[in-house]
Amino acid sequence: MTVMPILDLTPDQLLTTTRSVRRRLDLTRPVEREVLVDCLRLAQQAPSGSNRQGWHFVVVTDAGKRAALADLWRRGAERYLAMPSAVGAGASGDPEHDAQMARIRASVGHLVEHLHEVPVHVVPCIEGRTDQRPMPSVAQSSTWGSIAPATWS
Repeated sequence: MTVMPILDLTPDQLLTTTRSVRRRLDLTRPVEREVLVDCLRLAQQAPSGSNRQGWHFVVVTDAGKRAALADLWRRGAERYLAMPSAVGAGASGDPEHDAQMARIRASVGHLVEHLHEVPVHVVPCIEGRTDQRPMPSVAQSSTWGSIAPATWS
């Protein structure tokens, strides 16, 4: 296993560089309440369909609940990685592409092994159901398209 240095990044640096540093983040570093509040405040500024913000966030700090969430995520990740179409599941014939897919797969594996150690999980939650509304595909796209920018904020 390759040991990579831990980077001390500002929130802005983290949000703009996560694709290249996922495995080097200190996943166990405590997160101060002020940082969480600031992140949630920024997330509320993200655009949403009709400015509705039909979503909210659940902040999970309890170790047992974080472990249970990590287990759910791990089971989903393992099922995904077992699929023939999963990222990096097969060789494409392009060595650069295959190397990048192997790095992404290793990053997912790292998270599978360490997600339970993360001190805070912030879970985005959609309010209500979108599959039972008129024009469910439109409701799905506008709802999920609305929470994605808030989640990334």
